[in-house]
Amino acid sequence: MTSFITRRSLAVGTATLLAAPSIARAQAPPVLRIGNQKGGLRSLLEASGTANSLPYRIEWSEFPAAAPLLEALNAGALDLGYQGDLAFLTVFASGAPLRGIGVARPSPAGQGILVRDAAIRSLADLRGKRIAGNRGGWGHYLIRAALKREGILPEEVTINFLPPTDALLAFRSGAVDAWAIWEPYISVEIQQFGARTLVDGRGLTPSIMFVSAHEQAIRDKRPLLADFLRRFATGWDWARTHIPDYARYNSALTRIPESALRRAYEIEATAAAPLDAALVREFQAAADNALEFGLLQRRVDVARSVDLGFTHQHAG
Repeated sequence: MTSFITRRSLAVGTATLLAAPSIARAQAPPVLRIGNQKGGLRSLLEASGTANSLPYRIEWSEFPAAAPLLEALNAGALDLGYQGDLAFLTVFASGAPLRGIGVARPSPAGQGILVRDAAIRSLADLRGKRIAGNRGGWGHYLIRAALKREGILPEEVTINFLPPTDALLAFRSGAVDAWAIWEPYISVEIQQFGARTLVDGRGLTPSIMFVSAHEQAIRDKRPLLADFLRRFATGWDWARTHIPDYARYNSALTRIPESALRRAYEIEATAAAPLDAALVREFQAAADNALEFGLLQRRVDVARSVDLGFTHQHAG
């Protein structure tokens, strides 16, 4: 009998040990995989304290720019990302299985065409000049929209398509006469290098930042995404009313001067906004302009690129 009890106890103990990983897995919190750019979503949630007491675990992945982040989201390596409207739309138009689920709205005044030459006083003075901007993004759109409003043909200027790091060097060296760029680059150039804003994006650019999610995450992790969007909105409420604190936090992360970040955040005044039918109509007009300006290869139905259910859920 003693021998039987020993074998039986051993069998029960072994079964318990084998079951332990399954129990641990069952009790582990769910995971939300989020792509981050330095000074972006992660710092917003952490600086504001809205990442405290999460009912799930965030697995952060760091990216140097929106393009590789969107590639990872397209591949299903991420559940969630955050990027500008035109970057989002371009990737969606290529067939990526993602949808916009939330937005923040920085002021279009946070985009602008910079100059340093005192002789350039208006857009008309850019005829025959060289303008730098990022292809397919806010810079490209702003240049074309500003020229169109002024009645200047694209052929009357030379547009040099350069990423921000290359455009920065070209602008400071005088290799280009103007630079279409956004904050906080604008504030750095104004405060430290004597640039000035010839025209900003008000009335010209959509200026929408999208929280985008992979379709599978929308299906499988909808409650997590909804909770994240609530924290995202709360984070921007905090950042807008604590600009010095937010600038100090991000300056330590990015090495961008704190004074430049303070100026940038005051101008942008970013706030979470409803992703609703009105925004879809506005963004559709911008997408149609993007097609005219050569940022898109074919017309995109913006309504198909978004999931309005999260806004409706918050309203409920």
